[in-house]
Amino acid sequence: MKIKKALFSPGITGFFFDDQRAIKQGVRHDGFTYEGEPVTSGFSKIRQAGESISIMLVLENDDVAFGDAAAVQYSGAGGRDPLFLANTYLPFLNNKIAPLLKGEDLDSFKRLAEWIDILEFDGKQMHTAIRYGLSQALLDAVARAGRKQKAEVLCDEYNLPLILEPVPLFGQTGDNRYESVDKMIIKHVDVLPHGLINNIPDKLGVDGNKLREYIKWLVARIRRLRVDSKYRPDLHIDVYGNIGEIFDNDTDRVADYVASLEKHAMEFKLYIEGPVDMEAKEPQIEALGKIKDRLTALGSGVEIVADEWCNTLQDIKDFTDTECCHMVQIKTPDLGSIHNIVESILYCKSHGMQSYQGGTCNETDISARTCAHVALAARPERMLAKPGMGFDEGCMIMRNEMERTLTLLRNKQR
Repeated sequence: MKIKKALFSPGITGFFFDDQRAIKQGVRHDGFTYEGEPVTSGFSKIRQAGESISIMLVLENDDVAFGDAAAVQYSGAGGRDPLFLANTYLPFLNNKIAPLLKGEDLDSFKRLAEWIDILEFDGKQMHTAIRYGLSQALLDAVARAGRKQKAEVLCDEYNLPLILEPVPLFGQTGDNRYESVDKMIIKHVDVLPHGLINNIPDKLGVDGNKLREYIKWLVARIRRLRVDSKYRPDLHIDVYGNIGEIFDNDTDRVADYVASLEKHAMEFKLYIEGPVDMEAKEPQIEALGKIKDRLTALGSGVEIVADEWCNTLQDIKDFTDTECCHMVQIKTPDLGSIHNIVESILYCKSHGMQSYQGGTCNETDISARTCAHVALAARPERMLAKPGMGFDEGCMIMRNEMERTLTLLRNKQR
């Protein structure tokens, strides 16, 4: 089976692009937007509509495979590619990429994904969002050509066992950090709440006390609302480097504070994502390593998760090889082609590192459903429910895609 034609259309995402640097400087909310001017290159406002590009590959039999090019909410920060705007990249896709794809044989997803991932134009790789979307469409095309599920294609090409069990889901609350937790508990999500602790005065507290109180509230709320005492979700909270900010990036003080949160989490396992942001990869690895070592010396069971400056397959290998953290987030759009997600998870597994297949609220239903297949094949410890910040929609998309796929695969095995 070959590709007959490639088509592209502008789209919107499940959330928005936000200027993280401006937000961390303490700008004020104005309704759903922010007051003030952006500081990151490419932004016209601190918060602006998320954009995507839908990629449609028409096959020889007139079947159509789909993928969506999308980038993270906090584009242009933490070493990531710049803002992804559809009108900027549609001409490039139509003029440069469509002719390349026409007539391409759908013999191997891995071959095609590796090919598009390293393509260069004017000496540069394509934007990560484009590589991400193209690889989704190519996986869908290979699956359709072979009459297989996308997860099956990945298991076949990477020689992975087909495990017919769902992957734990991680819900994110967005700014609705209380009501959305109730929703997560009612739906028995496996990991919660993310929390979006992205500024100090309102969410962390200048002395960290607001996060302490939030963790106490989480524990009380789970105990009150759960219908089964065996339901014990992991607590995973993203602090966007703000703990480092209140302690001047003194790693001992950061670790002492993080360790002190454990008693408030009670019987629930606690993960803290991004305790510091050192503005570059090597300092980030060094600081996280010191925090982890200090936590170990304190006998703390709190585990730290790397996010910022851990953007590519090579970055994930570097963070893993140094053992500077307990878990790495594999932020799916940042890795370009989705074969890098598979290889990142497998590298973590083979080196004793926990992996969290994350992504962003700023994705689409198509990219999220593809990520469910990637997770079913590669088996990370947890997977983000996405897109959007409303929780319910992302949870529905990811959980239903997993369950549909698993049911079809079990039926096929029978």
